[in-house]
Amino acid sequence: MNRRKFIKSSSLLAAGGGIAFGAETGCTPSSRNRDARLQTGDTFHTPSTFTGLAGEKTIRITETDANFERESLIRPFGFKGGAMREIWQTAALLGSENGHRKFGICTQNVLWSDPAVFEAHSESAGNALMYNITARALQMIKGQTFRNPVQLQEDILDELWQYGQQITGNPDLKETFILNALVGVDNAAWLLYCAENDIRHFDDMIPVAFRPALSARHSKIAAIPLMAYNIPVQEIRDAVDAGYFFMKIKIGQAGTQDEMLQKDMARLTEIHQAIGHAHTEYTDSGRLPYYFDANGRYEEKETMLRFLDHAQKIGAFDQIAIIEEPFAEEKKFDVGDLGVRIVSDETAHTDIHALERIRMGYTAIALKPIAKTMSMSMKVARLAYEHDVPCFCADLTVNPILVEWNKIVAARLSPFPGIRGSLGLVESNGHQNYARWDVMLGHNPTSDRPWAKVKDGVYILDEDYYRQSGGIFEQSPHYASWFDTKPH
Repeated sequence: MNRRKFIKSSSLLAAGGGIAFGAETGCTPSSRNRDARLQTGDTFHTPSTFTGLAGEKTIRITETDANFERESLIRPFGFKGGAMREIWQTAALLGSENGHRKFGICTQNVLWSDPAVFEAHSESAGNALMYNITARALQMIKGQTFRNPVQLQEDILDELWQYGQQITGNPDLKETFILNALVGVDNAAWLLYCAENDIRHFDDMIPVAFRPALSARHSKIAAIPLMAYNIPVQEIRDAVDAGYFFMKIKIGQAGTQDEMLQKDMARLTEIHQAIGHAHTEYTDSGRLPYYFDANGRYEEKETMLRFLDHAQKIGAFDQIAIIEEPFAEEKKFDVGDLGVRIVSDETAHTDIHALERIRMGYTAIALKPIAKTMSMSMKVARLAYEHDVPCFCADLTVNPILVEWNKIVAARLSPFPGIRGSLGLVESNGHQNYARWDVMLGHNPTSDRPWAKVKDGVYILDEDYYRQSGGIFEQSPHYASWFDTKPH
């Protein structure tokens, strides 16, 4: 049975088993559309047609395992109408018949990946559901063979998505919920793939078809901190004084649409008064770029236009570099006429969704190898590159090891418009949010390297950084201790 027929049969069997699909259950049109796509054998991603590396081996997975630990946050981290109090760190182990054993790390974020799941369950229950997806994926691939991680992921995505719909009871389950759960599995697959094929550098790991999109070699990466609603403006000013020049600032505050707009305009005014006069060597204008993230809170374009009109009025408009996700996913607005660069993040679940957003006028994409897997991020990066759409790497409040997995991509993306010099962009806000960030740094074997530390708002990437591939091939003794035998 081929994969398309298998997906169709699995979907029909699942529907017959009592899963809530179809109009008679009161599903929304979007859920019926998603079900119809599965019934006809369509997938939520574009199957790759690229040829892998020459001579790559067929790898048989003979061992799998997983574990997790909870990390508390300094304070509740609020966005999208919810608030997280802890973040689960998970690890997935893959072993091959040739004796190689590698694990990958994942930082779960249920609220970001699917707010409906977060709202419908307790925080721990939502995390357990995502961890269950990871465990199910490991069950599916144990005993299977693969030639490269992209193909391995494609072989399980659709069936795993259906499984996620079942266990969450959500026929509209967002694809990113599945991808988030697969980050550790995918990273382990890449490390195992490299071990089997004697690949020792990240550049050699990248499939040839994806290399044009990841061909830069920046000497610096801007470290982008996150300024949430409750961060005092003084702290933003202090960050600028410390050398940070590109900061992510949350808008879309609580309340009605009018209340939200008034708060956001007041926040913009305060910020512009505090740092609007500051200068930086890293932009063409010499002024600080403003990066706003609305997390889909704006319900109408008119509301966003009023925000932008206010920015014009106070002289801040020309400093707005990007606005990320102003509208909810179901709002299919053309954003090409807003006059600013609009970024797709969580709505670009996969390469299919990224293409849809590009056609709607989105002119940048926030890549998340640490949230949507390295395999899917490479596919999205190639799509964006082919459409001349710039990318950067955004955070998921991940642990220090995953910061490096994000940086390794950010270091190779084409320069972002308006940014001067050989400079990549990567968001990292874990140090602002984890209660035990210093302890977590100790879990990263390369945390003492100069290129792992921020200096004057940037990471400096020397030859040692590229020679060691940002340390992503080094396995952490802390996470290795979760498994019976230390991987090599």
